[in-house]
Order: sequence, then structure tokens, then C-alpha cells
Amino acid sequence: QVQVKESGGDLVEAGGSLRLSCAASGIALSSNVLNWYRRSPGKQREWVATTFSNGITTYALSVKGRFTVSRDNSNNRVYLQMNSLKPEDTGVYYCNFPSHPESWGQGTQVTVSS
Repeated sequence: QVQVKESGGDLVEAGGSLRLSCAASGIALSSNVLNWYRRSPGKQREWVATTFSNGITTYALSVKGRFTVSRDNSNNRVYLQMNSLKPEDTGVYYCNFPSHPESWGQGTQVTVSS
């Protein structure tokens, strides 16, 4: 059974940084694609980034240049480094394997105060 667990969310001031973690089990991260999403208050779920098994990552325009995804394949973890945070980055952040659509975790709350 593929499972993910997000962590690292917190309350931070605008301009600050956070690093989120996505711990995966039941699947080999090294050979799989993983997505980051967020759901902001009053909005639909929004795609944030995709990391491919070859190390390439694509980002939503709203976070490009501020967010960076990194992989730790040996520990089956993916990190989302978020810098220059803005209030509009507030939301619950999720990671998910598109190959296993059922692999949604509880998410981790990020709140950016102005």
C-alpha cells in the first residue's frame, strides 16, 4: 500500500522560509514521479510542482523561483523548500504519486502572515 506523510508546515511571516517533507512508503521514490499540491482557503486544489525520476522538476508559475523540490531517494523522501513566502502561499500542502491516485496524505498546514 502506497502511503505518504507530509510534515513541516508552520506559521511564518511573509518573506520567511519553510521546508516541507513528504515521506513515502510502499513505493520506490527513485523510479516514480511525485507531485506537490496545495489547497488554499476558498480555492480549489492547485498544482505546485512535479519532480520526475530523472531529477527534473517543473513548477507552477506562482512559485517558480521561490520554491525548490529536492529528492532523497535513499530515505524515500521529497522536500519542498519554500522561500520568500507570501500570504497567498497559505494553505494545506499535499504530496501525491500520480501513479497511485489513492496516495493522498493528511497534508501539512502552511500559514503565512502579512
